Amino acid sequence: MTKMADLKPRHFEWSCTGQIATIRLNRPDRKNPLTFESYAELRDTFRALAYATDVDVVIFASNGGNFCSGGDVHDIIGPLVGMEMKDLLAFTRMTGDLVKAMIGCGKPIIAAVDGVCVGAGAIVAMASDLRLATPEAKCAFLFTRVGLAGCDMGACAMLPRIVGQGRAAELLYTGRTMSAEEGERWGFWNTLHAADHLEAEARKLAERLAAGPTFAHGITKTQLNQEWNMGLDQAIEAEAQAQAICMQTRDFERAYHAFVGKEKPVFEGD
Repeated sequence: MTKMADLKPRHFEWSCTGQIATIRLNRPDRKNPLTFESYAELRDTFRALAYATDVDVVIFASNGGNFCSGGDVHDIIGPLVGMEMKDLLAFTRMTGDLVKAMIGCGKPIIAAVDGVCVGAGAIVAMASDLRLATPEAKCAFLFTRVGLAGCDMGACAMLPRIVGQGRAAELLYTGRTMSAEEGERWGFWNTLHAADHLEAEARKLAERLAAGPTFAHGITKTQLNQEWNMGLDQAIEAEAQAQAICMQTRDFERAYHAFVGKEKPVFEGD
């Protein structure tokens, strides 16, 4: 297993307190764009989180009033224009691997979004399990505005499941900005909070999840994602097996004894 509290990434900020890790992109002067290097390092970090024993929840936070402005125009988009197909496909597969790593990390991810959240930044928010935002959050899947298709990093698969097919189609065809109010009403944002309360609310939610049955949370995350491709009979059987596994945990036994003793259970994730 892996210990990640002391991780020292080169291309984003990382902190870990009380089983909760916080990630921030660290170019606030440019509204936190992604680069080739930060994509790769984030992918590798989320892959490693699947084996981490000292992290139970991840907060992907904003920095300097913005979440992420997508791929850097100069560091990514410019070089892509001159690449051959082989290299372009290697890049698009790498960006998709970041989403796969987020989905497969086994930890709940909370996006805390303020300000600009566009392009790949919108994808990172989309790929998170829970999304909190400020009323000032501006989210756009703006790929068509730079001459690309809306089907980027899993958007055509995931976004319709969150906001519905018609709304997703509109956002992906037009690349327009989804207001915070629209996003909350459509179910993209779980809740909206004032900017000066956003991180405290994200932390409060993270602490609630970290205090819960974290092994079982990992099972929930796995089933939420794997059941996309299952029929109802398969899903019910998969959940029967998953729940039987959870019934063998000590946390399940602790909850029983706490209930009998009229106490609040203290979960330990085993």
